[in-house]
Amino acid sequence: MSNAPVDKGRRRFLTVATSVVGGAGVVGVAVPFIASWNPSAKARIAGAPVEVKVDKIEPGQLIRAEWRGSPVWIIRRTQEMLDSLPLVEGRLRDPQSNQPQQPDYAKNEYRSIKPELFVAVGICTHLGCSPQFLPRNFGVAEGVDSGFFCPCHGSRFDIAGRVFAGVPAPTNLMVPPHYYVDDDTIMVGAEEGAA
Repeated sequence: MSNAPVDKGRRRFLTVATSVVGGAGVVGVAVPFIASWNPSAKARIAGAPVEVKVDKIEPGQLIRAEWRGSPVWIIRRTQEMLDSLPLVEGRLRDPQSNQPQQPDYAKNEYRSIKPELFVAVGICTHLGCSPQFLPRNFGVAEGVDSGFFCPCHGSRFDIAGRVFAGVPAPTNLMVPPHYYVDDDTIMVGAEEGAA
């Protein structure tokens, strides 16, 4: 053993260098771990609002979008479709939409912001099937040619997504939050002015 003097400068350098390398290692491990707490890109997209162009939808036509993994229907209703809404009110389970399946701004006879454009989540409120859009030959009442029919268990909804009485579906189709960005574009999944 030698009694050589201690090189304090070298000791300090080694202590600092070891601390820096150890700190970099901790950061290298911590960053991926903390990043794993964030939702995946797919999860962020699934809950994000969806912008849908509606200027090319023909009268009587339904287009589909996807929001939060569910189909969203946007239908440009004809005047005949709108005129048929009062004809079935006596046969509906919730004609005034008293159950909270739509935002307040869509709680009206059309269940929409603009009467001609109807936006709904295309999932039956019974067991989650996707009903069919029947633009002709709906056949539930005279003068009512359009609506939605769920072939799984026979639930029927009028062209405003209101459920008929006596079918398995307990409530009207859900109207998602949405607003008009402009006359040609709807933002589904957010309300106007929401941050």
